[in-house]
Amino acid sequence: SKAFQNLPIKNFRLARLAWIQLFKRSPVNLRTIFQVDKEYNSKGLGLFLSGYCNLYLTDPQESYKQKIFFLANELEHLHSKGFAGMCWGYNFDWQARAFFQPKQTPTVVATTYVAYSLLDAYDIFKEERWLMQARSSCDFVLENLNRTYDNDGDFCFSYSPLDKTQVFNASLLGSRLLSRVYSYTKDEKLLEAARKSISFCCKMQQENGAWSYGTLPFHQWIDNFHTGFNLECIHEFQKFTGDTSFEKCIERGLNYYLTNFFTEKGESKYYNNSLYPVDIHSPAQLIITLGRMGLLKVNQPLLDRVIAWTVDNMQDPKGYFYYQIKSVINSRIPYMRWAQSWMFFSFSYYIRNLQNQND
Repeated sequence: SKAFQNLPIKNFRLARLAWIQLFKRSPVNLRTIFQVDKEYNSKGLGLFLSGYCNLYLTDPQESYKQKIFFLANELEHLHSKGFAGMCWGYNFDWQARAFFQPKQTPTVVATTYVAYSLLDAYDIFKEERWLMQARSSCDFVLENLNRTYDNDGDFCFSYSPLDKTQVFNASLLGSRLLSRVYSYTKDEKLLEAARKSISFCCKMQQENGAWSYGTLPFHQWIDNFHTGFNLECIHEFQKFTGDTSFEKCIERGLNYYLTNFFTEKGESKYYNNSLYPVDIHSPAQLIITLGRMGLLKVNQPLLDRVIAWTVDNMQDPKGYFYYQIKSVINSRIPYMRWAQSWMFFSFSYYIRNLQNQND
């Protein structure tokens, strides 16, 4: 917001938190009023890139190919400079409870989704530069992220180079990228680091299969889509490395995930103990998690309920998906990164998986 940047309170943590929460919780889109420019968000572009790769594999249209090359080229230009490898952040300052991230500060989350999308494109068109860019991103993960070690020598990657938090899904996303790139390069240092991060996070899993968001006192919630991230990442590690050491962890986590986060009506609960807010990220991640794990068909009744409820209740007549359904006031703002890119990617993945099953 240009308006906020001109205020002296921009330098205060609580003011930044309050400003972000105002926009997040408001049912009215305040961005035009407060001069928030429209820009590309690298994570959003990465999700769209992966989505178009899925569509191309389903139906190899020239228009999909053009989108893939356009998005990959844009992402190459958007990467953050001055780090050990190619990496990406958000196109805006953001304040979390645990840390502050200036604009374009690279994070493991944004970087891994972009690098994964480049690998999706590489698998189709064999453009060597895309594989090299994803391999370069591994250097960012290995050299620029901070590590928190346990007594066994296992560790958790930090969220960014600027913090030392232990957020499990973030560390696991880094492990997922390392393991996928390992499947191409057979670089043992990628495998070793990925395994140690996976081991750290699996030891933090609760007996009932749940994970809190992280280790800090205010990170003790248990939510829907981050649990889906964790399961997807550990499964992908096993797929790309052949190491099945963490299968029991996956089994416990999957049982908890499917049992606690979806209602008989098809609503996607945000927290393990609370329905609201129903966030569009949650049904999108269900499709992706089950798709990655090869479990779409065996969970078809659940998927049918969740997809039907989401389309009926969270898709606008214009086509876009709402951000959140709340107990009182809903948020129908058409967020591009948080809502549209995720639903586009998840539905494209679902279509691709259905075709593979039919074949």
